[in-house]
Amino acid sequence: MLAATVLTLALLGNVHACSKGTSHKAGIVCRITKPALLVLNQETAKVIQSAFQRANYPNITGEKAMMFLGQVKYGLHNIQISHLSIASSRVELVEAKSIDVSIQNVSVVFKGTLKYGYTTAWGLGIDRSVDFEIDSAIDLQINTQLTCDSGRVRTDAPDCYLSFHKLLLHLQGEREPGWIKQLFTNFISFTLKLVLKGQICKEINVISNIMADFVQTRAASILSDGDIGVDISLTGDPIITASYLESHHKAVLETWGFNTNQEIFQEVVGGFPSQAQVTVHCLKMPKISCQNKGVVVNSSVMVKFLFPRPDQQHSVAYTFEEDIMTTVQASYSKKKLFLSLLDFQITPKTVSNLTESSSESVQSFLQSMITTVGIPEVMSRLEAVFTALMNSKGLSLFDIINPEIITRDGFLLLQMDFGFPEHLLVDFLQSLS
Repeated sequence: MLAATVLTLALLGNVHACSKGTSHKAGIVCRITKPALLVLNQETAKVIQSAFQRANYPNITGEKAMMFLGQVKYGLHNIQISHLSIASSRVELVEAKSIDVSIQNVSVVFKGTLKYGYTTAWGLGIDRSVDFEIDSAIDLQINTQLTCDSGRVRTDAPDCYLSFHKLLLHLQGEREPGWIKQLFTNFISFTLKLVLKGQICKEINVISNIMADFVQTRAASILSDGDIGVDISLTGDPIITASYLESHHKAVLETWGFNTNQEIFQEVVGGFPSQAQVTVHCLKMPKISCQNKGVVVNSSVMVKFLFPRPDQQHSVAYTFEEDIMTTVQASYSKKKLFLSLLDFQITPKTVSNLTESSSESVQSFLQSMITTVGIPEVMSRLEAVFTALMNSKGLSLFDIINPEIITRDGFLLLQMDFGFPEHLLVDFLQSLS
């Protein structure tokens, strides 16, 4: 459950220092409600199984004084898991403290080799080796804290408890005296419990942090394309309440270069005579802001028209510099992105080589062309491009239910129900092996 929770926390980078306490300067706030945590809890068993199977169980050796036998030396070697099953699990959120996960009825069968030796009263050395199985039934309690370390989620489980309901030793192969089984069942069981607790709790914590890194790296990949990316570093420790889990992320847009797609802009002005040459240049990076009315994009462009003279020897250039503001509303349905134009404004700045009357005529034609032909074409293309981009990042693999994209002044609110991201868990478990 812990690793699955971290998985979704991170899905909402670069490394930066974290501030202590609640941060109010976040670009993305990811809130996972308790019902969502219960969905994630469905696949807890697979992560816990991986922890048990990945754990390195060291050899257990020692010796004990036995009446009539003296010192008996023993060792459990090559301890491995031959069978593992988990009955159920549940999760609770403890206000401002931890995520408490209870795993019930973990049935584990360990196998290995038991070696022991002693010296008889007649000075005869006895050494034996026999295969063994340990049949155990365990309850597991993990109380996990989430912190921010250099902009990334880190987990720590200071409280990790294993309760053994059953621990039976079965010796195989030779017919051993009854006292041998009694000795190792009573004495080794205590040592074995300590070893199992230490190794399993350690591995659960390791896997949780591996998954945190895995998913945050995947999230950074989802929110980047080419020279454009989003820094999703945490701005502070995740917040835990009794009803939800929340994390705050920077969400700073980072670019390493930007090229305008000239083909799309040619479509906007495609109504001009075919012999005319039209070029469009972005004069500065578009500014994107969220407002109650929608997502507002402000940009400045320079449009240059090159018309040939009748003699075909020379051309006349006309240049327009304009500020363009568009307001768009986005929605997501049936694994596709849809864009709706709410408002569109063009503000002329400079015009060259045109009389006032010609300028007004061309401006009117240009605005009409953009509104009736260009914008629908651009919107249609962007819908297809962005849908393909999101699908290439794996968004189509998520079972997203009733998504809502709501714009507010200064932020964008995404609300949805979802099914468990099975494909991410499969990828993660494969990466462990």
